[in-house]
Amino acid sequence: MAAPASLGQQMDIDEAAIDEGLYSRQLYVLGHEAMKRMAASNVLIVGLQGLGVEIAKNIILAGVKSVTLYDPEPVALQDLSSQFFLRQEDIGKPRAAVTLPRLAELNAYVPVRDLGGQAGQHISVDLIQGFQVVVLCGVPLEKQLEINDWTHQNGVHFVATETRGLFGSVFNDFGPRFTCVDATGEQPLSGMIVSVDKDKEALVTCLDETRHGLEDGDFVTFTEVQGMTELNNCEPRKVTVKGPYTFTIGDTSGYDNYKTGGIFSQVKMPKFIDFKSLRQALKEPEYFITDFAKFDRPSILHAGFQALSQFRQRKGRLPRPRNAEDAAEVVALAKTIDADADEKILTELSYQASGDIAPMNAVIGGFVAQEVLKACSAKFHPMVQNMYFDSLESMPTEVPTEADVQPVGSRYDAQIAVFGKSFQQKIANFREFLVGAGAIGCEMLKNWSMIGLASGPRGIIHVTDLDTIEKSNLNRQFLFRPKDLGKFKSEVAASAVADMNPDLSGKILSKQEPVGPDTEKIYDEAFFDGIDGVTNALDNIKARLYMDQRCVFYRKALLDSGTLGTKGNTQVIIPDVTESYASSQDPPEKETPSCTIKNFPNAINHTIEWSRMQFDSLFVKPAQAVNAYLSEPNYLESNLKFSGQQKEQIEQLTSFLVTNKPLTFEECIVWARLQFERDYGNDIRQLLFSLPKDAVTSTGQPFWSGPKRAPDPLTFDSNDPTHLAYIISAANLHAFNYGLRGDSDPALFRKVADTVIVPEFTPKSGVTIQISDSDPVPQQGQASAADTEIENLIAQLPAPASLAGYRLSPVEFEKDDDTNHHIDFITAASNLRAMNYGINPADRHNTKQIAGKIIPAIATTTSLVTGLVCLELFKIIDGKTKLDDYKNGFVNLALPFFGFSEPIAAPKHKYGNTEWTLWDRFVFDNNPTLQDIVSWFRTNHNLEVGMVSQGVSMLWSSFVGKKKSQERLPLKFSNLVELVSKKPIPPHVKQLVTEVMVSDEDGEDVEVPFLVVRI
Repeated sequence: MAAPASLGQQMDIDEAAIDEGLYSRQLYVLGHEAMKRMAASNVLIVGLQGLGVEIAKNIILAGVKSVTLYDPEPVALQDLSSQFFLRQEDIGKPRAAVTLPRLAELNAYVPVRDLGGQAGQHISVDLIQGFQVVVLCGVPLEKQLEINDWTHQNGVHFVATETRGLFGSVFNDFGPRFTCVDATGEQPLSGMIVSVDKDKEALVTCLDETRHGLEDGDFVTFTEVQGMTELNNCEPRKVTVKGPYTFTIGDTSGYDNYKTGGIFSQVKMPKFIDFKSLRQALKEPEYFITDFAKFDRPSILHAGFQALSQFRQRKGRLPRPRNAEDAAEVVALAKTIDADADEKILTELSYQASGDIAPMNAVIGGFVAQEVLKACSAKFHPMVQNMYFDSLESMPTEVPTEADVQPVGSRYDAQIAVFGKSFQQKIANFREFLVGAGAIGCEMLKNWSMIGLASGPRGIIHVTDLDTIEKSNLNRQFLFRPKDLGKFKSEVAASAVADMNPDLSGKILSKQEPVGPDTEKIYDEAFFDGIDGVTNALDNIKARLYMDQRCVFYRKALLDSGTLGTKGNTQVIIPDVTESYASSQDPPEKETPSCTIKNFPNAINHTIEWSRMQFDSLFVKPAQAVNAYLSEPNYLESNLKFSGQQKEQIEQLTSFLVTNKPLTFEECIVWARLQFERDYGNDIRQLLFSLPKDAVTSTGQPFWSGPKRAPDPLTFDSNDPTHLAYIISAANLHAFNYGLRGDSDPALFRKVADTVIVPEFTPKSGVTIQISDSDPVPQQGQASAADTEIENLIAQLPAPASLAGYRLSPVEFEKDDDTNHHIDFITAASNLRAMNYGINPADRHNTKQIAGKIIPAIATTTSLVTGLVCLELFKIIDGKTKLDDYKNGFVNLALPFFGFSEPIAAPKHKYGNTEWTLWDRFVFDNNPTLQDIVSWFRTNHNLEVGMVSQGVSMLWSSFVGKKKSQERLPLKFSNLVELVSKKPIPPHVKQLVTEVMVSDEDGEDVEVPFLVVRI
């Protein structure tokens, strides 16, 4: 069986190699088990040009056990076109030897070594033994066959890959029976059931609140089934889907009758994949389609790449750039393999064969690196088995001649071989603004430095990022090193890529100012006039929407992309051609009803959300309220007057300032113990008093059924690890509020907690429980409190003047510090509540992801997505204007899956006989009067202006009255805006965006573009 080296074996690895500080985002993609299997795998990479080093970079960042390099060939000038770890002074030295120290810097946990060898000496079978994965980059086909014959027979995973200009090829062979333990990496599905038939083919019906999401062939098991208890924890049963809420599971005819309840849980079953050897796959290829618009392309390129290899074997070289004679020979060779292969595609493959394009290496290198990680970890479904990819659409509209693609003795010669000298000059003189210098930003700058973007006399790159470098960034933001921790990302990134390509020295301007309304005096009209396009490398929707708005206003092309674990997307926004980013957005995530969080949780994410709210209500908001009371004059009168919760809030102030103010750390432990009793004991007893376990609904159905799980109070046990973890974390956080020194000795916590006298709890009658979010929120003990009662409480508060200078310390939530007790508290609090409701608890790792809203990330996806963006950037630089010239992309490396589509065209609107889109606007120069604008619409478009607004100010409408109209219509526009807004226009503002409501001659409202008034 060909499986990862660690499957079924005892692993002896250094746990430090899975240090959560370094791999924090990646762990949420791969999981600990897959990471451990990777950390037991040795990988050999043969060929260290651009593609090979891209693969090596990504798997080193990911954390395999070791990476060994083989490439004794001397560095050539054209290698600098795409090999980002080579420098001018390396020319003539062995590629692997000079690349090794720079790769080794990426991850101190992954040893990198050089296999050595002499120039001209190909890799041999005796050199590949002892590796779990062998990757051949740009190696001749006959050598691939020799190596694969051995790896296929000896259980070693094999990948062969190459890029030729804008074409790429990948072949996988993970052996005759490869084990994939998790094909998708998605969280196992689960859901509540309402019935199971007693039948030969039993139908399971799920609660109709959510679809089950299962597919034919999935496996499930069950828990909490009443009646048909034989299903509980049964062997996984194969599913046949019958509908969105139903599926069958086979024979239950011999079981007891189903009564009620039950949860199904999907079980991930191993998948066994039989790979063909390379010899067999050449004759019987199995294609992985990357672009369904090019469905016939893989078979053409399958013949074409073989023909290239035969040509290379015969001639000792690759075909010359755009040489018709060499291309004719390649076409003839390909036709002997596939007589129907498209000659035009084959000719272009020959023309580009000697070229090397960095973004293509990023796409193929990111993809191959993930395949290598699959081979090591058994996580995610490998590509089966031949992949061909091209981006011929990125070729310039003006096709270069053979003379134009000849080398000129520059580092860009391998790119010139594809695009020609003329287009290289366009690339060099392009001016781009990069927003963000994180994971995508680093990869983007690397690609730009390799292609020579902005390296010419007119070129410039602006990059902005306000963040500084943290340890967790090092795992995927490969321009940063441990020595850079704490420095600004934009500065370090700019310096790093200028070191990669000295042509960019002085051409990259780094900034720390974020984009937004507050920085429009920096990113003003002059700034946008000085750039040709914008590339987003952002991680939040708000900033994306803002940059989209600015690009529409200034009519600049925008490239946007994002990643989520193994998933990635790219979007191209082109003035006058496509819709904008804001034109279509994903629907917002469905929020969990607050009553479910508060009283009726049924899943662990509900208890985690509750515990995150508890964190704020215990350690953040009370301390903030105390500080506000002590520092803000008339705080009680101004803040509590209309809150409806005066009594509750004053009681909280009294508690934190007087009655429960701790003087010692032991008192903090007592507070934590009493808090435990309230949240996990008394509150649950009160809920069950108000809604007993035998309560029924108005229709006579059991109240505690379906998604509502009846809870049970907890009895404190200091020997229970979760109980104790809560006390330790809560006491330390409470102590932090008061500036008291914490402790971590479990013996102290047990001793104090076990001696706390817990007051007896008596449930209250008449307490209203909110059953659904449509019910009014219960108001408890506030509005009805008598004025005298509130006055008595206020009298207990110390006067702020008596505590001059005294302040509490609110806790600022920080998920990445493992010593601050924040995630410890949320994990313990969540799991205690899960115990109350019989929900399976979550470990600290998963709790941290949900509570901290951590976005999973891995370098492979970032690399690939950035490459796709850069392939679109070539089109923008070329000035392409047709919608079908461009492609939006979606990828999922886990499955794997590629999907491409044309961007959506800008929607068209119409007034009169004039069509317009979001890219159009009316421009008024020289600060006209309002009357000028109104008259212009009437004269030029036969439209009547009914209202004029600017920002949040309504400047004028036909209903303002004659006097105001006479005052405002003659005013210059800037004066009108200042008059109405009562604010001066900032000096940096040179133009104002204005909206008008107009109607046609029939009095019907008409939609028209916005106005730009130059002042």
